[in-house]
Order: sequence, then structure tokens, then C-alpha cells
Amino acid sequence: MSSDPLVIFTPSGKRGRFPVGTPVLTAARQLGVDLDSVCGGRGICSKCQITPGYGEFSKHGVTVSEDALSEWNEVEARYDRIRGLKTGRRLGCQAKVMGDIVIDVPPESQVHRQVIRKSATIRDITMDPATHAYYVEVTEPDMHSPSGDFQRLCDALRDQWQIEGLEAEAGLLGKLQPALRKGEWKVTVAIHRDHRNKPRIIDIWPGFYEGRLYGLAIDLGSTTIAAHLCDLRNGNVLASSGLMNPQIRFGEDLMSRVSYAMMNPGGDREMTEAVRTAINGLAQSIATEAEIDPGQIVETVFVCNPVMHHLLMGIDPVELGQAPFALATSDSLSLAARDLDLNAIHPQARVYILPCIAGHVGADCAAVALSEEPNKSEDMVLIVDVGTNAEILLGNKERVLACSSPTGPAFEGAQISAGQRAAPGAIERVEIDPVTKEPRFRVIGCDLWSTDEGFAAVTAQTGISGICGSGIIEVVAEMRMAGILDTSGLIGSAEQVGTNRCIATGRTHAYMLYDGTAGGGPLITVTQGDIRAIQLAKSALYAGARLLMDELEVDKVDRVVLAGAFGAHISPKHAMVLGMIPDCKLDKVTSAGNAAGTGARIALSNIGARAAIEEEVFRIHKVETAIEPRFQEHFVAANAIPHATASFPELSAIVTLPDVSFNTAGSGGEGGRRRRRG
Repeated sequence: MSSDPLVIFTPSGKRGRFPVGTPVLTAARQLGVDLDSVCGGRGICSKCQITPGYGEFSKHGVTVSEDALSEWNEVEARYDRIRGLKTGRRLGCQAKVMGDIVIDVPPESQVHRQVIRKSATIRDITMDPATHAYYVEVTEPDMHSPSGDFQRLCDALRDQWQIEGLEAEAGLLGKLQPALRKGEWKVTVAIHRDHRNKPRIIDIWPGFYEGRLYGLAIDLGSTTIAAHLCDLRNGNVLASSGLMNPQIRFGEDLMSRVSYAMMNPGGDREMTEAVRTAINGLAQSIATEAEIDPGQIVETVFVCNPVMHHLLMGIDPVELGQAPFALATSDSLSLAARDLDLNAIHPQARVYILPCIAGHVGADCAAVALSEEPNKSEDMVLIVDVGTNAEILLGNKERVLACSSPTGPAFEGAQISAGQRAAPGAIERVEIDPVTKEPRFRVIGCDLWSTDEGFAAVTAQTGISGICGSGIIEVVAEMRMAGILDTSGLIGSAEQVGTNRCIATGRTHAYMLYDGTAGGGPLITVTQGDIRAIQLAKSALYAGARLLMDELEVDKVDRVVLAGAFGAHISPKHAMVLGMIPDCKLDKVTSAGNAAGTGARIALSNIGARAAIEEEVFRIHKVETAIEPRFQEHFVAANAIPHATASFPELSAIVTLPDVSFNTAGSGGEGGRRRRRG
């Protein structure tokens, strides 16, 4: 084994060994990592900024020492003096590899910017937000009425708006008297009054305030953070934006981050600081996009899984990594934004965090339940929020069950040889001719197929860089439908399949999807390791759904809802060919878009919805996959594509899967190919 240091890049997951002294930018270029640079490595452009991670990374099997990169040099010091580097950042062209290292490439350093596909879904929402602006006329003081200005403001709000029990912090009392006098005893007061009916002043303006108040609905995921900026008067979404969760450098999946916190003293605080800094940056950028003052953002609603919940709150998530997976609190939370160091928005802004359902089923699942309302469904509905950690709901108006399933990051491009996050140039759609075995594909940023005239010209700028999650799902399913892949997940040889696109890679084979090497581009293949990663992910998803079906004693579901940004881009047919979801009529498999984000918007816009979901989570029954032996049984059976024992009659009615086997054991190495007889 090479003694050269191991360099691991996130969020791409690409890794390789390089001699001591190799510049990080050089390592990135050799691995095909998306790290920008326009100055030729002279430390002038700052495009190649990276964030190294230190400590023990059990997920990656490395321990990173403080001297894993070379010390700052004069070029970096000069740049920091003149233009400034964020804390913890290095210049990739100057920092050299000295030992095993985990390196995060932040979004602004990526040539092909990540596409956070969590746009707001159109939804009718009854508006009753917690924060309102109230115009009041206050009685002037006189010598015969010695009460203070605040008391008379409270009297006016009680008489004119029936608001009682008002609270105000000392900092706001200093604004009260100047505002009253400038407004000639007429003021507009922003008051936060949630479903617990505890009114407090957020801000005060002289006279009639014509400005708007805004709120943020934030879906804090383990991979991405998505935010919707909403007008609190009418619920309109002014802008939606998102970014990669910077915690990815500590671990791609939740248990890796829990492990990092366990093994690195202060690791939880590192992750808390990283995500809070990212949220502040996201708030500023989304306000800039909407052309509003971020100080007008007076409320934020968060939905997140339990580990993200604890790290956002500044709570060590260690207890979530071991049975019985105890939450510090499962109740909803209402607190000041400054308690979470959210200083990019209004200084008196309030935060509401939806309740968690259980130790592995969080506020994001509660938000999906709020958005999709399985508890009001007449038929049996399966709702799957597909992500690094999938949340699954099953039920109807009689009973609703929930579980989480550790699918891992393969669906989002990680752990895949040519995988990448969704960005311009990433393959997102694939079709394979079942006769010729020739593929065609589409990439993000281009509406043409690769076989269409003009495709090369349109994609010349972005290039063809890799495969994103939806593309991985489609190419594996298409390989199965074209007879390139057998039911066990084995890729056939060129002789077995009948195409030179199947190339030998040691003892296994890979399918060549795209060869751009002639023009200096990448060779994009689907390897046997990629197939195994997808099998593990899809088996976990199916096993979780099947476990809930067992609990309710049902053998089929009436409809399936695919939630989440990734779920919105999955082809139902390809998902079912893979066996990601139980058999169902394809026209009954629909997308809910970013249902967790929609649930956050509903909670932001309506305080009655907050009370409703707080009550509903107590009725949702949680099934713990980690301790349920049947989960493992379902997982093993689901490794086959689509499944080892389930018949999938609805799928069989529209798709005939080739009956092939490429297992050469006991056949003299010749392999085999069986065709289904009529």
C-alpha cells in the first residue's frame, strides 16, 4: 500500500494518494475535483479557497493532524492582509499536502456551482402568522396620568387590537419614546404572538410603517440547506435559495457526524459554528436576491432531522448515536434568533423549530406530515422523503406510522465513481437502447439529448462532468432494462452483453456512459462498485417502507408520494425498476417537491398549523429500524433488482425485464445469458 498521504475532497467524495508537498490545487485537478483557479496558482485570484478538516474522521478511516497541510506562506499571509481570508480557509494553490487530509471545497470555490433544487411549491396557505404589524394611537402623557409610555402603549394595543400581556426587552424600550414623539403618538408595532399566545414586541416605528415584514422557512438538511423568503402579509415566496451544508466535511451521513463529535473534543461546537455561519450567509444572500433589507426578516422556522436539530441548537448529538437514541427534547421550540447566533436578520427576530417525532425521525418528517397530511388520507399512502437519511410515513386517517432509513449519500452523487452533486454539466437523464446498448443522456443546463444536433455546442462551456443523483438512478435502471445488468446487480462482460461499452475493470466490469478523453474530458463509467452503492441505498429505502407495511399488515399501498428535492427529480418508472419503492400503479406515484420546506412555510404562515402538528406528532407511531430484525430480512431481499421475492405486478404490466445472469461461477468462466421464454 502506498505510504503517500490520502487526500479526501468533500462534498464530491473524491480521494487519492499524493506525494508529500503536492499542492492541494494540483491534487484536486488530478482527481477531477471542481476547484476553481484563474491566476495559475500565484495566489492572486483567491478562487481556490479550501477549508481543511482536522481530527478523527471514522467515516473516511483517517485521523487528520494539525500539520497535515504546510504552514501558511507569505503569499497567503499577504492575501489575508490585503483582502482577508475567512477563518479556517486556505488557498489551495499554496497549501501543500503533508499528511492525510480531508478538504472541503466551499460553493464559492467551485467552477460548476451546486444546483440546490428545492424550489418552493405553489400552495394555498391560510395566513395567520405569528408576527404582525399593528398601527395604534397612544394616549399622550399628562401630569394627571403618571403611567409610563410602555404602559399606555399596552393599553392602546389592548383596546384597539385586544392584545394583552405584552412583553418588551430593554433594548426596544429605548426606541419607544423617540418613536412615539416623532409619530405624534401614533406608531406601528411589530408583535410576535405565537400559538402559545405570548406577545412580545419585535420592533416599533413612528407613524404608519409601510414596509413589509418577512420570514424565512429553512429546511436544514444533512446535505443541503434550503431557504424560502416569505412575505408575512400574504405568504408570497419572494426568493428561494440554498447551499451545501458545510458540515459535509465532518461526515457525509448523520452517524459520521455523530462519530466525529464523539471522537474529537469540541467537534460538536465546530459543526454548530459551521452551520450557523452558513445560515447567516444564506439569509444575507437571499435578502440580496429579493432586494430587501435582511433586518426586515423578523421570524425564522426551521425543519431538520434530529442530528441537525441538536447541532443547530448547540447540543452534543452523541446520545443520538447509540440506543435508545434519546433526544435532548422532542418538543417544538420557540426562542430568540440571537440564541442561535443568527445575527444577519432582525436583532429581535424569533425562531420556531417544529417538534421531532423520535430519535431518528425529526422535525423535517413532521413538516412533511404537515404538508402532505397522511392523517387525512382516505387511501393508504406511502410518503418517502428521499435524502441521505430517508424519512418514511405510511398510513391514512386511521393510523400513521413513521421511520427513518439510512440510505446514505449515494443517491446524491457521493460514493459513486463519476458521481457529483447537481450542477451544470452533470448527467441527469439517461436512456439506453435495449438492442444496441447505446446510451443517450441529458445534462443539467441543457434541454437537448446527447444525440441531438447542437448538443456539443450548447454544453461546450459547462462540459460533461459527471453523474448526479437522478442520473445515477436512471442509468442503473436503464442498464437493468437493457440487459446490461442482471437481477443480482452484476454487470456483464462485452461478450455476454454484446457491446464494447462493457469494459473490464480487474475482476469486474463497468459500463461506459461517456468518453470525453479525446477532448481532455472525463471518462464516465458506471462501475460494479457504483451498482453496489446504489443497491445498499435502495435496499435500505425499500426495507423501511416494507417494515411499515408489515406493521399495518398491508401488502400494497394505494399511492406513493416522493418528497424532497431529489424525490422531485426521480422518474417513478426507474425508481420502481430499481426496487426503491414498493410496487404501485405508476400513475399513483407522484412528487410532492420539497414537502419539508412546504411544511416549514405552512408553519411560518399559520400558527394554527403549529398547534396542529404538535398535536399530530404524538399520534404518529415511530418504528425503529435499528432494532427491528425484520428490517434486515427485507434489506437482504431488496438487494436484488428490483427484488428477490416480491413480484411487482404493476411494474411487470408495463416493463419486461430481461432474464439474464452474469454469474460465471461453475460455468467454466463463460458466463451465461438466459432469455425468458414465452
